[in-house]
Amino acid sequence: MASIKERQAEELALLLKDKSLVPKLAIIVTVDHPAINVYMHKKEQYGRDLGIAVDIHRTDQKDVPALLDMLNNDASVQGIIIQLPLADPSETEELTALVAPEKDVDALGPDATFEPATPLAILWLLEGHGINLTGKHVVLVGRGKLVGRPLRRMLEEQGVSVSVIHRQTEDVKGDMLRGDVIITATGSPGIVQSDMVKPGAVVVDAGVAGEAGKTVGDVAPEVYERDDITATPFRGGVGPLTVCALFENVINATKRLALR
Repeated sequence: MASIKERQAEELALLLKDKSLVPKLAIIVTVDHPAINVYMHKKEQYGRDLGIAVDIHRTDQKDVPALLDMLNNDASVQGIIIQLPLADPSETEELTALVAPEKDVDALGPDATFEPATPLAILWLLEGHGINLTGKHVVLVGRGKLVGRPLRRMLEEQGVSVSVIHRQTEDVKGDMLRGDVIITATGSPGIVQSDMVKPGAVVVDAGVAGEAGKTVGDVAPEVYERDDITATPFRGGVGPLTVCALFENVINATKRLALR
């Protein structure tokens, strides 16, 4: 993570040299939740370290369309995020589609031009652990809009063999045991059990859920006790890299604006 952040800072400094442009990320938040507040603080701190302004707009969900219209037309804003979950999640696709594609740094809209942050972070994490996906079969647990769906596309574009486990999968354990690499992002605590992971496999946990007042992942604790697999860390793994990947998109959005 440190090396990525250092590269980004150098890249941004070169980009902004002799220019009056100050990059800005706008985040729209419709719920007040401790976990989201922590995440907002991390984004603010990361942006501050790079020299990118982070404006947090806390608003009622009914006011989001008008706020988006303003931000889409604000030349000082290069990136816009609608922080999920929304107060009313049923409007997620409708509202994320209103973000201008050139500012959709979370890549949630149908015409987004960036790669989504969490899938990109997962690929960076695997690369950082020296894991080559060539010739390997990847099992994705979950096919959600944020991770599973875009990650499948990104992997298949690289020629990687991929299968997806979801609610309708009949033989979850059997399908999981085929995975040379298992990537899970369901928010279902302990859904990946030790007897579902074959020896030598790689496990990446990008799921986040609350259980008994604690933040937990999709992978059961006993999986991490095994010494015959590679399990990337739940804490300090995908989460921090997702913030890095998000700001990578903000920097790229700023580049496009600077080159106009």
